[in-house]
Amino acid sequence: MADASWIDGFDELNRLPADLRDTLVRGARVMHAPAGAEVFHPGQSVDNLLLLIEGTVRVQQRSENGREILLYRVHAGETCVLTTACMLAFEEYSAEGIAETDVVAVAIPRRTFDDLAARSAEFREFVFRAYSRRITDLFTLIDHIVFQRKDVRLAARLLELAQDGLVRATHQTLAFELGTAREVVTRTLAEFQRRGWIEQSRGMVRILDRPGLARLSQSGAD
Repeated sequence: MADASWIDGFDELNRLPADLRDTLVRGARVMHAPAGAEVFHPGQSVDNLLLLIEGTVRVQQRSENGREILLYRVHAGETCVLTTACMLAFEEYSAEGIAETDVVAVAIPRRTFDDLAARSAEFREFVFRAYSRRITDLFTLIDHIVFQRKDVRLAARLLELAQDGLVRATHQTLAFELGTAREVVTRTLAEFQRRGWIEQSRGMVRILDRPGLARLSQSGAD
């Protein structure tokens, strides 16, 4: 049984009636995974709804030729939409989840999930609201990949990843973040450097002109 304190991180669950809260806590268990660990993989059966308490999990798809694309990240206080979808449809995982940091999560087994989904409108609202938010994020990702220019997306991602003006990432990592080829990132970064926006070194990008990148990132797909 999980310690009841984890439920405080999920406002909607924290407002469940006392008897349903007890059912949820009794059925749940806390799990830990170190950074780099595989949380789930394609073909694995989905037996638990996962709620992330601490850390970040990267959900990614891998093609037959080995190319990877980032689908989304699950942060503390969130659920995994793929897990939810597979729980509802009784399907196996079709992507993999990797712990980017040490993570702590709560696993709610199917029996408890089905019981609460049948008994509680509040629990159903929690599940479907989280599912809806993530589906919206996925449609945004598709829109960006299909319709938005790669240089616009790369400029935006550099600004998102920068800490104290530095982005610690290889060209391959940035390509993975954008769902594109490494060569595309390499060419685009070279152009950014030519414009004086960035400076590159091994495994690192230093932002020199944040306003320049910001103007490009806000220019959309025009």
